[in-house]
Amino acid sequence: MNKILVANRGEIALRVMRTAREMGIPTVAVYSEADRTMPFVRFADEAVCIGPALSAQSYLRAEKIIAAALQTGATAIHPGYGFLSENAAFSQAVTDAGLIFIGPSAYSINMMGDKISAKQAAKKFNVPMVPGTEDPINSVEEAHTIAARIGFPLLIKASAGGGGKGMRVVNNAQELEEQMRTAKSEALSAFGNDAVFIEKYVGSPKHIEIQLICDMHGNYAYLFERECSVQRRHQKLIEEAPSSCLTPDIRHKMGECAIAVARACNYYGAGTVEFLADDDLNFYFLEMNTRLQVEHCVSEMITGIDLVKEQINVAFGKPLSFKQEDLKINGHAIELRVCAEDPLNNFLPDTGTLEVYRTPKGPGIRVDDGFEEGMEIPIFYDPMIAKLIAYSPTRDEAIDRLCRAIDEYQIKGIKTTLAFGKWAVQTEPFRSGKFDTKFIEKYYKPEYLQPQNAETEEAVALIAAAIWEQQSSATPTAGGDSQANKPISRWKMR
Repeated sequence: MNKILVANRGEIALRVMRTAREMGIPTVAVYSEADRTMPFVRFADEAVCIGPALSAQSYLRAEKIIAAALQTGATAIHPGYGFLSENAAFSQAVTDAGLIFIGPSAYSINMMGDKISAKQAAKKFNVPMVPGTEDPINSVEEAHTIAARIGFPLLIKASAGGGGKGMRVVNNAQELEEQMRTAKSEALSAFGNDAVFIEKYVGSPKHIEIQLICDMHGNYAYLFERECSVQRRHQKLIEEAPSSCLTPDIRHKMGECAIAVARACNYYGAGTVEFLADDDLNFYFLEMNTRLQVEHCVSEMITGIDLVKEQINVAFGKPLSFKQEDLKINGHAIELRVCAEDPLNNFLPDTGTLEVYRTPKGPGIRVDDGFEEGMEIPIFYDPMIAKLIAYSPTRDEAIDRLCRAIDEYQIKGIKTTLAFGKWAVQTEPFRSGKFDTKFIEKYYKPEYLQPQNAETEEAVALIAAAIWEQQSSATPTAGGDSQANKPISRWKMR
């Protein structure tokens, strides 16, 4: 365990490096030319530039990353999430180079990375499935036959896909051919594979996932569930653990199903099995993510388990440090992804300079970030700036704590999702837990953020004006300096 290269950037690179440092393991950063001054580069014990800003010329170049590991004497590579983290060829190449891949085997990644083979493997263990196909659709005629059997609406999904790419909802037979063509084209462009399959469209489900950690000695454990239903463009914005709607019995059944999926591919390391759940809490297997998730933090907060530490130990052949019966849910955690996006303009990414960047502090607040004040948000990568996590004994208290932290979070120079996050968690649907993946579509309108901001600004302006007027009319003491005797105030007129 003498040195780990982290094949990623930003907050996840820092997250992995901090745990490695606590374990006494030196780290190596790899970075693109655009990331030369990023905090993760300075934090690492060594750093190697692997290419230009574009991911295809740097963070996605497996041969450069492996060469950097060999050059610096690293014995293991942690892929983080995104980039090459779910690339079976990369996992195999790392192993072939005599290095340790801190993640699952290439076999597991390959099986679960293809949604069709994943469904086939899970079905053997009687894991509930959304009705649909188990093989790629080869023609429009075949698609029409399947649609007639399962009914509309239905969902066309890329077999090798994720993040909403290669995914199309089809409401009737007239749309089928065009939407299938579009899905296949997107899939080919994004993943180099145009294979698609069809499943019944579950219109307004909850998105609930189970966090797994498994070792090489046949030990499997699930760290309970995360609720991830607040999404835009099929990508998550707010996550919490545990879910507000699951019963202990359903939680146990979902956990056992998740472990069955892991057993189906001889899985080891950290992974996540995702499910859709309907209004009656019937749940269906969606997919398995063979990596650490962005939202792993909330699972860590309610269990006290450092998932990165467990990942590292598992990769080096150690058994899990705990058993399933040792785990219990302690309190509630909510995470907001603080993204450089404009909630007033369809959450489109925003770029610019962090003119002001100050994170909140205090009890139960965790901020995993990768930027500093004065830095530019580049256009080349995911727009997430940070993850803001609030933890408290109860869900209501965690929501209130998150709102307090959002108020304290100061970001100027770019638009962010902070105001949206505060609005969202205070709505009745969120507070009651009666929301699903259509939360934004059903309840959010951009103008909902504007009155709140306008009222706050007006209140501040009125208070400031009143104080200013009071100070201006103050009578100086005899023989004294009128300015020196005026009350001191921190308010400034703008």
